[in-house]
Amino acid sequence: MHEGVLAAAKKWVGRGSGGLWVVFRKELADNFSSARFSILFFLILVAGISAIYVAAQSIYQAVGQGEPEFVFLYLFTTGSGSLPPFIAFISFLGPLVGLALNFDAINGEYNRNTLSRLLSQPIYRDDVINGKFLAGLAAVALMIFGLGLLVAGLGLLLIGVPPTTEEVVRLFLYLLLSVVYVAFWLAVSLLFSLLFRQAATSALAGIAVWLFFSVFVSLLAGIVADGFFPVNDQSPPSEVLRNIRWKQNLSRISPTTLYDEATVTLLNPSVRTLGPFLLEQVFGAIPGPLSIGQSLLLVWPHITCLVAATMIIFALAYYYFMRQEIRAG
Repeated sequence: MHEGVLAAAKKWVGRGSGGLWVVFRKELADNFSSARFSILFFLILVAGISAIYVAAQSIYQAVGQGEPEFVFLYLFTTGSGSLPPFIAFISFLGPLVGLALNFDAINGEYNRNTLSRLLSQPIYRDDVINGKFLAGLAAVALMIFGLGLLVAGLGLLLIGVPPTTEEVVRLFLYLLLSVVYVAFWLAVSLLFSLLFRQAATSALAGIAVWLFFSVFVSLLAGIVADGFFPVNDQSPPSEVLRNIRWKQNLSRISPTTLYDEATVTLLNPSVRTLGPFLLEQVFGAIPGPLSIGQSLLLVWPHITCLVAATMIIFALAYYYFMRQEIRAG
């Protein structure tokens, strides 16, 4: 934080405003004016518009022949051979936005010798870390909701089918879940900016964690499940089912897996279960899409885990920052 923060602190504190608002306001302005935020936003925007356009073309004929249910939501979940669906881009690129915003949030202040000068103002120490995290969260929320509504409007123009009330609610819940998902990576990058004094090391650590959860967790889950419960062509169904359940449960250690499963359930009402099931469990079931309440009950554990993980990571960063000794440079 540069000289403008110190001047803003004196100005706003003198007017009776809290230090949290000072830090939040300045950090939010820095986020929106930063080149990295603009580049990532433009990248996601181009990818999202391309995915929506391809999805609209692929479902246009189906809409003309006979309007299916929840066709508006198909825009976000339908892909093609050339491009994945819109939700895949948010799942893949969303963590990069969270990591890019906060990887130098605290260590950057140390390297510029501005943190001690900032805390010498009438600003509480916790206002600094709270303001930085909330500013990043606000920037992410504005980006995701703005991008989601923009892409939804474009999809509406392409297919010409207005969304129902349920589809609007499901889309809003999906965007809200995406904010929570990216907030987890915001908290991770904030913690690494405290653990590592060099910004490059902090960024690399965040990318390593992202790659581990996005790629290697599912691979390791398969290795562990096959090691404890090996299966082959002659294995009984009970062993195969146990192997699949272990793979799925171990994969859910990753926030990416939790987010992907919750996203598919919210945007596809026809999803009735997230795990393997037997044929006898299907007998007697009433066919048809789930209601919003039933879909939320299905993914409530996923949402709870994402929120809890975000709070735990941020609590660790908060505790570490409050106990650090800050000396003037």
